[in-house]
Amino acid sequence: MAYDKELAAAIKAASLAARLCRKVQKALIQSDVRSKSGRHQSPVTVADYGSQALVSFVLQQEFPGEFSLIAEEDSNDLRKDGAGAIVERITELVNDSLTSDGSYNVTLSPEDVLKAIDSGKSEGGSQGRHWVLDPVDGTKGFVRGDQYAVALALLDRGKVVLGVLACPNLPLTSTGVADPQCQNNEVGCLFFAEVGGGTYMQPLDGSFTVKVQVSGVENPEEASFFESYEAAHSMHDLSSLIAQKLGVKAAPIRMDSQVKYGALSRGDGAIYLRFPRNGYREKIWDHAAGSIVVTEAGGVVTDAAGNPLDFSRGKYLDLDTGIVVSNHKLMPLVLNAVRASLEEKSKPLH
Repeated sequence: MAYDKELAAAIKAASLAARLCRKVQKALIQSDVRSKSGRHQSPVTVADYGSQALVSFVLQQEFPGEFSLIAEEDSNDLRKDGAGAIVERITELVNDSLTSDGSYNVTLSPEDVLKAIDSGKSEGGSQGRHWVLDPVDGTKGFVRGDQYAVALALLDRGKVVLGVLACPNLPLTSTGVADPQCQNNEVGCLFFAEVGGGTYMQPLDGSFTVKVQVSGVENPEEASFFESYEAAHSMHDLSSLIAQKLGVKAAPIRMDSQVKYGALSRGDGAIYLRFPRNGYREKIWDHAAGSIVVTEAGGVVTDAAGNPLDFSRGKYLDLDTGIVVSNHKLMPLVLNAVRASLEEKSKPLH
């Protein structure tokens, strides 16, 4: 495939970042710390910055001459007075992760780490190649000890050509994958997809790989649907109305982050609905990796009017109202229910 080298590097980078995040979340849960001091002091931020620094470093090592990264974080808060201890902790975690991998015989300084974080300032667009990263997607889930993902994608001339979702807290088993190698107690998996190559799932240690496909459910009454865990992230009342019009009987599966895309790609549910509050602008790093993971597994990802998502316009997605994800059979029915529900809610498409 055309992007095999890039995909291998992305899997490696996301796996290392997931290992770092897992370590931070474990310490967070054990200490029961829920920091309410400044943002740059919170444990989830240690994971956020550490993950971004790791992914940036690995990708720059693999592709030194053609590196462009669109990412969520920068080092401004970490360069303020009083942030020295947290920078040292991030640096320690990054170096521990690199040492555990063994591929890179290097020790990064705090300044190296800050520069790696700051390499994610690309604006993207329709020209050239750009990596797209959400270093910890689902920060509230991370703090709760619940679902989150390291989400990494590659854009080539504005199109998503590969995506990796590392999901440290998602069980390997599901209704959509029955594989004898998947043990019931195993938690932590990684989804990856390359354009034209399908979608695959593996444990975080990469010990085996299985191809996955979206649910083949055709009757909405038999479908289950995903939505955001936090009501502030998506309008649950609208999703409920859409589900009602479809005749969906199952309760919604509420889950943080792009883990929903991964779970849907292997058939855990058949529909994902996301309708943010008015005025919210979707960022590309919240959907780039997840969208290709679903589409290469046989699914469809559109806005509320049925338009494909356009990742060529920089950091933001210009959407019609919301995001709808399903299989090809259900999608026309879901979009009809979306339109009817929006009309009923007096929220015109525009």
